[in-house]
Amino acid sequence: MVPNPRGAWLSYKTSCIITGKALREFKRCGFLFQIYCQNLCLLAKLFLDHKTLYYDVEPFLFYVMTEADNTGCHLVGYFSKEKNSFLNYNVSCILTMPQYMRQGYGKMLIDFSYLLSKVEEKVGSPERPLSDLGLISYRSYWKEVLLRYMYNFQGKEISIKEISQETAVNPVDIVSTLQSLQMLKYWKGKHLVLKRQDLIDEWKSKETKRGSNNKTIDPSSLKWTPPKGT
Repeated sequence: MVPNPRGAWLSYKTSCIITGKALREFKRCGFLFQIYCQNLCLLAKLFLDHKTLYYDVEPFLFYVMTEADNTGCHLVGYFSKEKNSFLNYNVSCILTMPQYMRQGYGKMLIDFSYLLSKVEEKVGSPERPLSDLGLISYRSYWKEVLLRYMYNFQGKEISIKEISQETAVNPVDIVSTLQSLQMLKYWKGKHLVLKRQDLIDEWKSKETKRGSNNKTIDPSSLKWTPPKGT
């Protein structure tokens, strides 16, 4: 259960659209709440073999997702990010608790990290190396983002730069995802993005089947302004 000391959660809050469940996302500053954030890191180490940072939490912000019921708020997962990342990493570490895996919460955390990047008017990417499961999750997310973009695209030429500006996904991650989907072709000295309708139709069919069970973030519920100078 996540403790709620007076004033601890007031700086930031957003809600999520999930049928029948109340989710909350809170921000924790590693400098102001060192013990809490250190405990999150130590907890993550139980499930992430590559996790090396436990105590030096001051340079990081922690975004904690909880599920609320009549007994309180229960930890679903979290991600951390550097307050000032020179490489524009929007995630340093990400964890979904085992009991909440394969329910769409990992994708929600990733989606939320990119929502923050959009508000900051930056493109983002997760810090490397990623765990095996983390890499699978991100590749799945990037694939979904790109296919959704293609589905809604009405222009003639698809630009990687424009995709990046709209989705906040780093161009390097866009290119690697397009290559894995065989949607990038080198022709006459330049790269062309191919719009594969079979993959788009397959994505749309799955999206329709999920319907109201699809877990999504509601951007209009975001109550946050980027700090000046970041």
